[in-house]
Amino acid sequence: MIIYGISTCPASRRARKTLEAAGHAVEFRDVRAEPMSEAEWAELIAEFGERLVDRKSTEWHGLSDWLKHAEADAQLTAKPKLMVSPVIRNGESYYLGWDDTIEAALLAG
Repeated sequence: MIIYGISTCPASRRARKTLEAAGHAVEFRDVRAEPMSEAEWAELIAEFGERLVDRKSTEWHGLSDWLKHAEADAQLTAKPKLMVSPVIRNGESYYLGWDDTIEAALLAG
């Protein structure tokens, strides 16, 4: 299982802690410290589309007008912190964010 996120994100830390406590082998990838390739971003964008970009964040509001109107891949490549965090890959399944529903789905499997 891989968690893509930002190391300072509380939701990413909670997800990692909960999944590891439940006995899951978890690899954490800080997308800011270890940038993702275009192919990796494309895979996540294909799965989640525009939902992958956190338009409520202060980071997004600070973008230039050009970047605000750019495609999600350009936004995320320029500012990885814009990604809704965490993104969890469990085998071939992907999950966006961390809430009770996602937690139950991952702990049940």
